[in-house]
Amino acid sequence: MATAQANPSATPRAPRSPVGIIFLTIFLDLVGFSIIFPLFPKMLQFYLPTAGQTGWMADTVQWLTHLSGGSSKLSVEVLFAGLLGSLYSVLQFFFSPFWGRLSDRWGRRKVLLFTVAGTALSYLLWIFSGRFWMLLVARGLGGMMAGNVSVATAAIADVTTPEKRSSGMAMVGAAFGLGFIIGPALGGIFSMIDLSAHYPGGTAYGINPFSVCALASFALAVLNYFWVLARFPETLPEGKRAARMPAEDKTASVSERVAAIFCFDHPAILRANFVNLFYTIAFSGMEFTLTFLAAERFAYSPRDMVNIFVFMGVIMVFVQGGLRSKRVPRWSEQSWAILGLACGIIGFLALAFAPRLRFFYVGLAIFAVSAALTSVFLQSLVSLYSDTKSQGRHIGSARAAQALGRAIGPLFFAIIYFWAGAKISYTAGAIALLIPVWIALRLPKPQKEGTVAS
Repeated sequence: MATAQANPSATPRAPRSPVGIIFLTIFLDLVGFSIIFPLFPKMLQFYLPTAGQTGWMADTVQWLTHLSGGSSKLSVEVLFAGLLGSLYSVLQFFFSPFWGRLSDRWGRRKVLLFTVAGTALSYLLWIFSGRFWMLLVARGLGGMMAGNVSVATAAIADVTTPEKRSSGMAMVGAAFGLGFIIGPALGGIFSMIDLSAHYPGGTAYGINPFSVCALASFALAVLNYFWVLARFPETLPEGKRAARMPAEDKTASVSERVAAIFCFDHPAILRANFVNLFYTIAFSGMEFTLTFLAAERFAYSPRDMVNIFVFMGVIMVFVQGGLRSKRVPRWSEQSWAILGLACGIIGFLALAFAPRLRFFYVGLAIFAVSAALTSVFLQSLVSLYSDTKSQGRHIGSARAAQALGRAIGPLFFAIIYFWAGAKISYTAGAIALLIPVWIALRLPKPQKEGTVAS
C-alpha cells in the first residue's frame, strides 16, 4: 500500500512572530484608557456638585483647599481630580504584580483574556455612571484589571532575545505613544456628543455627557478581547512556567506584600523600580496638571487639549521607532535611561517658565523624548535582570512602581500646583528628578545571557 511522500523541497513554515499581535493588543488597550484624559476638567465640573455622596472624598478636598488657601481658581477641581486619579493607580499598584505572577504560572493568554474582559466591564459601568459613586466603581474596577499591559509586556520578553530586548520594549513604547495620540483625539471628538442631551430619558439609567466616550472605550475593549481570543498565541510554554504561586503570599502581611511587589529580594530590580517610581511621580504630576496649566495660561478647551496629547504622542512614537534603527548609538540601557531622566529635568523647567505657546510646546517635546527613552530602557533593564520564570512577576513589579507613582504624583503635584502655581510646582518637579538620576547611576549592568526564549 503506497503512502504519500512529503515534498522534499517544501520547508516548514516559520511560526509567525507574535510581536505585531502584542503591539496591537497594547495599542487598543491604551486607546481606550487614554480617551478620558482630555475630559478631566469637564468631567469634574459635571460630577463635583454631586460628589457630596462620596463623603470622605468631598471632605478631604474641602479640608485641603481651606488648609492651603488655594490661590488657583481651579484648586478644588485639581485636587478632586488628583484623588480620582489616585484611586485607579492605587488598585493598579496592588494588582499588576498579582496578574504578572499569575501569568508566570498559568500562561499569558488566559490572564490577558480575563483582564481585558474586566476592563471592558469597567467601561460598560462608565457608560451608566450618572452618579459619582458609579464612576468610582468603574474606575476602581479598571484599576484592578489594569494588569493586561504588564502581561502583554512580559509576552514581549518571552519572544525576544536579551540582545533584542530594548528593541522589543521600544515596540511596546510605540504602542503606548500611538495609543496616547488616538485615544485623547477620540476623547476630544466624542466629548462634543452629549448623549444625555439627545436622549434626556436616558439619564434615569445613568446616561451622562461622557457616555459616548465610555461607549467608544467599551467597544475597543470588546474588540481587543476578541482579537486576543482569535490571534494571541501562548508565549510562555508550560515547561518554562513557575511551578506555583510563592507560598509566602498566602500568609504575608501588608508590609511584606509591598516588599514583594517592589522585589526587595532582587536588589537590581529594586533599584530600577525606585527609579521608575520617582520618575513616574514627577511625570504623572506634570501630565495631570498640564491640562489645567494649559486652560489657565492659554485658555485651552477640552478640544484644544487633544493637541497636547497628539503632539507628545507623535514625538514618542518617532523616538521609540527610531530606537530600532541601526544608526542609533549602541549605548547601554542605563545610559539611555539617564539621558531620558535628564531630558525630564529640562522639560520641567521649560514648561515652568514658558511665556508663550511655542515655548510651551518646546517643553512638551523635550518631555515626550524623556518619557519615550525612560519607559523603554527601564522596562528593558527590569526584563534583563529577571530570569525566564519570573518575567511576569518582575515586569508586573515595574508596572506596580509606575502605578504607585501615578497614585502619588497627581495628588501631590495638584496640591503644590494650586497652592504655589505652575512655576514653583514644575521647578520642584525638576529638582525631584535628581533622585532617580542618582539611583540610576548606581544600576548594575545586566548579564545578557540567553535566558529568554527567542
